[in-house]
Amino acid sequence: MGYDVMHTKNLPLKNSTPDSEINNLSILEQRIVITKDKDFLDSFLIKQEPYKLLLVTTGNINNKQIEQLFLQNISQIVELFRTYDFLEMNKDSLIIH
Repeated sequence: MGYDVMHTKNLPLKNSTPDSEINNLSILEQRIVITKDKDFLDSFLIKQEPYKLLLVTTGNINNKQIEQLFLQNISQIVELFRTYDFLEMNKDSLIIH
């Protein structure tokens, strides 16, 4: 869709990259972290790291369903991140925190 994205699989330590390193990269490059890992929520609330956070709280759904949620919500996500730093996406809605 034309957005500059990076997956942890593309980092030197791949999916073993520590959260702190992902947070640092996010801040350095002003990247939004998209994750299901609630450890990033704790870091965001305590230290305001990562730069911006999209927490996915859909429960156990398959990749095709997650992809569909992103396709349905991408315009709104992009617009909301112009103003807000922390969003949550579940199966039914986007929540601004």
